[in-house]
Amino acid sequence: MSLLDNMRVFVRVVEQDSMSAAGRLLRLSPAVVSHRIQALESHLGVRLLNRTTRRVQPTEQGLAFYTACQEVLASVERAENVVAGAGGAPQGSLRVTAPLGFARRILAPLVPEFQELHPKVTLQLRCSEHLLDLLTETVDVAVRMAILSDSSLIARKIADCERLLCAAPAYLSDKGAPETPEDLLDHNCLLLRFPGSQQFRWTLQTPEGPKPYSVQGRFDADDGDALTGWALAGQGIVLKPLWEVAGHLRDGRLVPVLADFPPEPVALSVLYPHRRLLPARVKAFSDFAVTRFAEEIDKRLEGMTLAGLRGADEKSTRKKRARATKK
Repeated sequence: MSLLDNMRVFVRVVEQDSMSAAGRLLRLSPAVVSHRIQALESHLGVRLLNRTTRRVQPTEQGLAFYTACQEVLASVERAENVVAGAGGAPQGSLRVTAPLGFARRILAPLVPEFQELHPKVTLQLRCSEHLLDLLTETVDVAVRMAILSDSSLIARKIADCERLLCAAPAYLSDKGAPETPEDLLDHNCLLLRFPGSQQFRWTLQTPEGPKPYSVQGRFDADDGDALTGWALAGQGIVLKPLWEVAGHLRDGRLVPVLADFPPEPVALSVLYPHRRLLPARVKAFSDFAVTRFAEEIDKRLEGMTLAGLRGADEKSTRKKRARATKK
């Protein structure tokens, strides 16, 4: 273990207020983290951290050393980036966060391909529907599927993602299909809930412009796949990106709801902090994501669009009316 490695461990411990949390980020056991901090303190001849049963706090010398470590590590990273920019390979640990469903279907299966292209990069994936803060959570890159607001982060758009409301035919046969957005108030809406989530309010596109509707339901979860499972089981109406449920729509297990009032589309983007010199590993992942993620989403859609679904629905409705008239 080098002094530089121990400094990296110390910085993570201070930022996380916990040796175990720092260990999870660095993929080290708490015992190894503790050993490295002790080695650093022995080397310097001072106590850097005050330890309690719940957290650790830097001493006065520890705070001063933390600031110095940040400067040293930033200088090392800049030096590595200069070399990488001159033809060296991207390297180092890359911490990526992404929504659960997207990570399972798109990102995780592509990690081996990225690793083959950049064998010196170690990718650490954190899957969560929660929007993790890149700076406080020490994340290098975030993949987001959202309507992005202005921020201090750099955002590279991968694709525009159409969204829709959908449900199982059995649910609509039992409860009736809503004809207007206001009818959603009488339905079981399957909601994605987590701290800070706004999913209890569905914003739909109407002739008067985007309009929010406060919906409710008997089930909610912080995992989008759980909502899809409930919808497939005929338990309610769910709001989903089109690419994520395209297969279920294609085989008829789910059907569009209120197709003339779709939710606002979201942007699939890769985000990272502003930096004077972007780490080569972050740029490599960003370039990979923009190309490969878009290709995988297109494969899942196979040309399916909301406009096409609306057209098919209208055609089906006309046929039903024609058959009813003949009778």
